[in-house]
Amino acid sequence: MSKIFLYDEFNPEDNAMLQALYSRSPESVEEHVNKVRTSGSGKFMEKFYVGYGHLSIADCGSTTLFIEGLSILADKAIQDWPLYSGQETSTRYVDMSKQPIIDPINSAESQKIIQDWMGFYISSQDQVRDHLRTKYPKKPDEDEKVYEKAIGARSFDIMRGFLPAGITTQLSWHTNLRQAWDKLSILRHWPLPEVKELAEGMLSTLKEKYPNSFCHKLYDEQEIWRREISEANSYYHNPQTSAFSYSTNISNEKLLAYQKIIATRPQKTNLPLFLAELGLFTFDFLLDYGSFRDVQRHRNGVCRMPLLTTELGFQQWYLEQLPDSLRVRAEQLLEKQKTAIAALPASPETKQYYTSLGFNVSCRVAYALPAAVYVAELRSSKTVHPTLRIVAHKMIEALKIRFPEMALHADLNPDDWDVRRGLQDITEKK
Repeated sequence: MSKIFLYDEFNPEDNAMLQALYSRSPESVEEHVNKVRTSGSGKFMEKFYVGYGHLSIADCGSTTLFIEGLSILADKAIQDWPLYSGQETSTRYVDMSKQPIIDPINSAESQKIIQDWMGFYISSQDQVRDHLRTKYPKKPDEDEKVYEKAIGARSFDIMRGFLPAGITTQLSWHTNLRQAWDKLSILRHWPLPEVKELAEGMLSTLKEKYPNSFCHKLYDEQEIWRREISEANSYYHNPQTSAFSYSTNISNEKLLAYQKIIATRPQKTNLPLFLAELGLFTFDFLLDYGSFRDVQRHRNGVCRMPLLTTELGFQQWYLEQLPDSLRVRAEQLLEKQKTAIAALPASPETKQYYTSLGFNVSCRVAYALPAAVYVAELRSSKTVHPTLRIVAHKMIEALKIRFPEMALHADLNPDDWDVRRGLQDITEKK
């Protein structure tokens, strides 16, 4: 008869050792637990994982890093990994007005750019909220606190477009020990010095905590190769990116064998993963950097890290939500800031710190069919930021055109006010 055990009181290396012993012994995990407690995991990891290259052992031990005081740019670099798991501060729900801002140039000109962005962000919030209360008056049956939270969330939806990407945030990264090294071995060569320093800091922290899992040898040829890849390919930028386009190598003929599956799929149900073998959907589109961050959250595919510049224009949605007098101020600010950023004596990568989240970037994502359908449907919801929702609707349209027999369960209703945004919060139970 089968037995089920649950041991979650061990540290990551102990946990990895417990699982690895299955591969070399027919004994019960109850016996293995005793071995862990008597021998300790350090010697085991040194002997089997690092010493003999049993990388799968390190897949079995996981840990969580909490990183604070890093820029949104560095946050995105850490999350640029298909196996990333974690959370970050949401600019859609948190007032960022008191967050420090990283200024790598640290000149009078660079400081002025930051001050002007934050001055507009802070000084405009009350006016935006008053405008929203007039536009979406509270209904008699709506709770006052929920309504005001929804107003606040909507105002952050709008004002986050004027936050510089150098503003600091915080994030968690839950990872197994193997993936931590695989990611950090590349991240330590990222083009931004801030990211390099963070990568070295994370490696140092992990080595101190798990010395037997992070004593990898560094070889010159590998380091040169990683550095060249990072310098040339960390960021993607295509000035000719259109508003939206797609391509696919999935044929309708390939789908014929699965006609019933794709035509009868119920709502809120994922396509089976084996359909990924049929090929890829590649989407290219313009999207503001603030909303790109929500696209990047979908790890089941390839999502290129875009270079944030002013070249592709500012997303007009942010301006359209402002009252008329404030919109004029915003348009004037944008023109002034574009000129000031262009004049900074810095690389395009460094200028990202001074460019606001509302500017458009070149987005390229490639998904297998199950992931393409999942992303398009999920991001079609009214609770999704409106600028991303537009792209999701275009994805749905592309899928319908390409595969007309496929059942798609998207929310294609026009955007409107939804007070339920005020319920999307984490609050203490009383």
